[in-house]
Amino acid sequence: MRKLIRSIIFSAFLFTVMFSYSQVNVRDSVIYTPLVYATYGFHGLGGDIAEMYGPSSTIGAGIGYKTRSNFYFGLEYNYLFGGKVKNGNEIIAGILTHDGQIIGQGGEYAIFQYMQRGHMIWGQVGKVIPVFSPNPNSGILIKLGVGYVQHRMDVSVQENTALQLKGDYKLGYDRLTSGMGLNQFIGYIFLGDSRMWNFYAGFDFSQAWTKNQRDMNFDTREKDDTQHFDLFYGFKIGWVIPLYRRAHSGYYIN
Repeated sequence: MRKLIRSIIFSAFLFTVMFSYSQVNVRDSVIYTPLVYATYGFHGLGGDIAEMYGPSSTIGAGIGYKTRSNFYFGLEYNYLFGGKVKNGNEIIAGILTHDGQIIGQGGEYAIFQYMQRGHMIWGQVGKVIPVFSPNPNSGILIKLGVGYVQHRMDVSVQENTALQLKGDYKLGYDRLTSGMGLNQFIGYIFLGDSRMWNFYAGFDFSQAWTKNQRDMNFDTREKDDTQHFDLFYGFKIGWVIPLYRRAHSGYYIN
């Protein structure tokens, strides 16, 4: 997973180097342009994942390009995080005291909290429909994606003082779950003359078919082979950097 994330960042860098010097006419014609963007999303959950976690957020980045026919092709990575785990105490009940505490390696109570963590990676195709827009490169944006979804429960222990949740012991409780997924987005994108003031915003939906990836859950002492269906629905915004450059002459050229 880390190698894939590094590959996406390196690809974004190459896009910047290769295409940042093209000059285009944004106002008057449909242009081809590579895009680099950062994004934030907030999602409610449905299906099986909603039994485990509360609402979650994503932060991510993407690279892609918009064609002269206003089609879009790209690759997007999102880091998934949230603070609401509904049944954490139940999962690690075997290492909790009678009053719901974890004993640290020095004999004191350890300070800990539950968090949701995960990843989403999408290969996407889309279309810009230039309506309600100041130029032919802006308008309604529709994207469809296929990719990979992973999520897990992270028990974060302050100063890592709980031996019961170190190394492989921690993995037996995290409910690492992953599988293939689909993504849909509908919203609005604005691409203007300035490289700094470009954005998109809209509604984001994802569905994933996932399974537990651990050989055994320590609390149940068996492997979970259940097929899960996870739903994400919410709102996403993005800051877009189109890799074109304004002409210095005061007008725009193709």
